Amino acid sequence: MKHILITNDDGYESEGLLALYEALRDLAKVTIVAPATEKSACGHSLTLTHPLSFVSVDDDFYKLDDGTPSDCIYLALHSIFQERKPDLIISGINKGSNMGEDITYSGTAAAAMEGVLHGVPSIAVSQVMDFTKPLGSLLLAQKSVRTLVKKIFSGSYPLPPRQFLNVNIPADLEDAPLHVTYAGYRYYGNDAHLHRNPRGLEYYWLGLHPLEYRPREEREGLCDFEAIEQGMVSVTPILLDMSAYESMALLRSWL
Repeated sequence: MKHILITNDDGYESEGLLALYEALRDLAKVTIVAPATEKSACGHSLTLTHPLSFVSVDDDFYKLDDGTPSDCIYLALHSIFQERKPDLIISGINKGSNMGEDITYSGTAAAAMEGVLHGVPSIAVSQVMDFTKPLGSLLLAQKSVRTLVKKIFSGSYPLPPRQFLNVNIPADLEDAPLHVTYAGYRYYGNDAHLHRNPRGLEYYWLGLHPLEYRPREEREGLCDFEAIEQGMVSVTPILLDMSAYESMALLRSWL
């Protein structure tokens, strides 16, 4: 029987995580190892400054006390899966998109990065949403994940080593085709809000940037943002090798 390890960065009680489990439970044995608290935008971080403990929530369901998504994958692979690796790792279903350079911030994507670093095929799944409204239906996300998992289990993982699938789901749709995309160019602004507590001490609270982007002119096809805007599920292959190969000759001449 196939075995899937799932995690997220929204915490072990997140409705997205539970929806992911429901979508997969009849396709394979599913083990959950998720952060005890929300770890959104923690990136690919590991906890090195204090010990970590698994806390059993249910059968094959653990929360990692004060751990990150990458911690969850790293420790699960070296303890629960010490004798046999899982067949697949899936991270999500994340509340909010992870497109363009947001992938570098994402704890959801980082868990998939950690998975492929250890040689396990991995998928990150995120649901686009308006954070001023409830999350909405996850049925399309569940359907899309099931489609991908069935294709992987009936054939093979479509990517070479150290590459993972980054999947983004459009909001408020019951059905949508899967479309292969590249990561778009994300625009960022200042969304740091200054406040004062009752004693007059200033503090900042970081907000959410609007999903502003542009396609990369040198690339053919649609970027992830465009696919979402056109009502498609965005499926982007992500490579962990961040070397800027095209700039190496320029750097050599500069040196």
